[in-house]
Amino acid sequence: MKTVAVIQARMGSSRLPGKVMLPLDCVHNLERVVSRVLAAKTIDEVVVATTTHARDDIIAQCAPRFGAAVSRGDEQDVLGRMYEAACSHDADIVVRITGDCPLIPPECADAVVEKLQETGADYASNIVERTFPRGFDVEAFTMDSFERVEYHSTEPHQREHVTQLYLNDDTGEFVLANISSHEVYEKDSMQDRSDLRLTLDEAKDYELLRIVYDSVEFEEILDVEEAVSLIDEKGLTEINGDVGQKPTR
Repeated sequence: MKTVAVIQARMGSSRLPGKVMLPLDCVHNLERVVSRVLAAKTIDEVVVATTTHARDDIIAQCAPRFGAAVSRGDEQDVLGRMYEAACSHDADIVVRITGDCPLIPPECADAVVEKLQETGADYASNIVERTFPRGFDVEAFTMDSFERVEYHSTEPHQREHVTQLYLNDDTGEFVLANISSHEVYEKDSMQDRSDLRLTLDEAKDYELLRIVYDSVEFEEILDVEEAVSLIDEKGLTEINGDVGQKPTR
């Protein structure tokens, strides 16, 4: 069974253009994401799925240097890009990560993949019932079920929102599983932290993440428990607490 993580990344963000290549402690945001996903024990390969638009050439050029393969597709067909990336790399299990999560915890990716395998579900994540911060989002699904999703997703909004058919399924076709924060972390400070925004979507998010990366000492992978402790101790949630969450793509 081959588990392939597909990271969605493009330069054309409406709120913060070029965010995937913004520096965090002198390292590009996308490299932070890739390195953290590569650190997950359950991931066999990482692929960056970007678009064929010329502005995304820089992503296609840099991703291999960061340790990821590259797949490119139609800018408007997000689901199609994900599907092509998974197919072209012979995935049995697909792990979906977005490129705006520079603190994505490897342990969350492992926990979600393990939940998918242990339960025999079609789809597992940590977002069906949120107990993790925004920016820790991990979704995993079987290639068999993803093929059905791709086939039945014929409307534009379904092609834009990759996992909508799983999450909005009221037919019982897909079996879903979810992990909660207590399954991954023991510290009380990490329980039910859906109040935190650790994603990179707007300038205020970038301000917070820069402070975290500049303040927490680490060698290869910044520890998210230390990051959350810093945020709590310094009251940093005020920086981006008023930023609204855009619909998931």
